[in-house]
Amino acid sequence: MQRHAASVGAEAAALSETWRQKQLEYTWVLSLMGRYAPFRDLTERALDYALALYPGVDPSLRGPLLDAYAALDAYPEVPATLDALRQAGLQTAILSNGDAAMLDEAVRAADLGGRLDAVISVDPAGIFKTSPGAYDLAPERLGIPAAEILFVSSNRWDVAGAAAYGFVPVWVNRARRPDEYRDLAPARIVDRLDALLRP
Repeated sequence: MQRHAASVGAEAAALSETWRQKQLEYTWVLSLMGRYAPFRDLTERALDYALALYPGVDPSLRGPLLDAYAALDAYPEVPATLDALRQAGLQTAILSNGDAAMLDEAVRAADLGGRLDAVISVDPAGIFKTSPGAYDLAPERLGIPAAEILFVSSNRWDVAGAAAYGFVPVWVNRARRPDEYRDLAPARIVDRLDALLRP
């Protein structure tokens, strides 16, 4: 969204927040109903809802916004952190609600392909996080017990799901948001990914 904030105008922040909220809401609602749809479809539906809610935003921005979402940049410290973790003999992986095609695009755009041992979509499970069925994919794919997997996310809801599942969860709280799931606490809170390399 940041790339097109000037074009979107004064409602850029509100549009972005609505888009993300609806995107997540759709995953949770479908999962509770026992239904599934590719995350790309839900991302498009969520943006369509946000654009309808803010009719002052030029609808021709739909395509550029979706293109930008598919090619998000990694935070600056991410590549070196992944390199350091792998050099320490650890496996690195992504477990995402994104469908396989979306993840391929995102990993390529962020130039992370050679830094990951696995890129895992929830597609095979047919259900989104925070369902245990989605988290099951990581131990199965990596061959590591859940209790030995360090699960890192900037989404507090995902950290809560990981804690409930039995991963060792780390919350990357860049925005210093308040904790909303205190009964499912992270093992650690950091403000950027390379803090994982510090004791």
